[in-house]
Amino acid sequence: MVTGASSGIGKEIALGIAKLGANVIIVGRDEGKGLSAMDEIRRKSGNDAVELLLADLSSQVQVRKLAAEYTARHDKLHVLVNNAGVTVDKRCLTEDGIEMTFAVNYLSYFLLSNLLIDMLKASAPSRIINMASMVYRTVSIDFDNLQGAKSYNKDVSYSRSKLADIIFTYESARRLEGTGVTANCVCPGLVSTQLWERSNKFVGFFKTFIKGPEKGATIPIYLASSPEIENVTGKYFQTRQHFRHSKINIEGAICKTSDETYRSDTAQRLWTISEALTGIAGGSW
Repeated sequence: MVTGASSGIGKEIALGIAKLGANVIIVGRDEGKGLSAMDEIRRKSGNDAVELLLADLSSQVQVRKLAAEYTARHDKLHVLVNNAGVTVDKRCLTEDGIEMTFAVNYLSYFLLSNLLIDMLKASAPSRIINMASMVYRTVSIDFDNLQGAKSYNKDVSYSRSKLADIIFTYESARRLEGTGVTANCVCPGLVSTQLWERSNKFVGFFKTFIKGPEKGATIPIYLASSPEIENVTGKYFQTRQHFRHSKINIEGAICKTSDETYRSDTAQRLWTISEALTGIAGGSW
């Protein structure tokens, strides 16, 4: 399953996995774009086992419906790619009263993974892959302003959501030790996507140097499919090279992250807050 797969990196990840012959479920919120992406992936991959499920991941009701619909139709899940992302200029709340960027970019990852964890464990070996970003280094986890209620900046909000994804990944790996389920996160580098273009005022200049979504999908596809990392978990992957025509060095892609991301007290506090915000208690971790 790949969320946010109607366009951009998500679509390229789904396409790459489909080319390997896997059954692929793409998740999008717009039916028209989703059907177009599904048809394109089927055509380019030669694989008809590509399915579309619709969900607006800002809505916890729809995240729960997505998980229920998937488990009703399927009895296995080997790979979950949490890729969906947004950025908004002004602070706004979801129908659940959660700040939009935090809700989609982080909390949907937490909730969907929790709802599908039993199936992932039953399908082991299986993998959770969370999309992160190098911009996490520009912020810290501010528990007193986690959702921008005191002060809001779209760049800070986005960066903080990606930092939360990394902390969540490491804590997931710790909790899943010995289950056969791995959890890793990945920064695709500087990639030209609709999300990036909407959020960056220097689009014209940077487009000269950054790579397209197909390049940004290389490492996520590797993480989803390579037998070489079947037992690798709790790692942050980032391409060392960011230009469009550079060759990606997989062996050098595992990077150490900031000290904050490895703090168990920070991870536990974030997990507890996330449980409260989603109504997930305990679970099967």
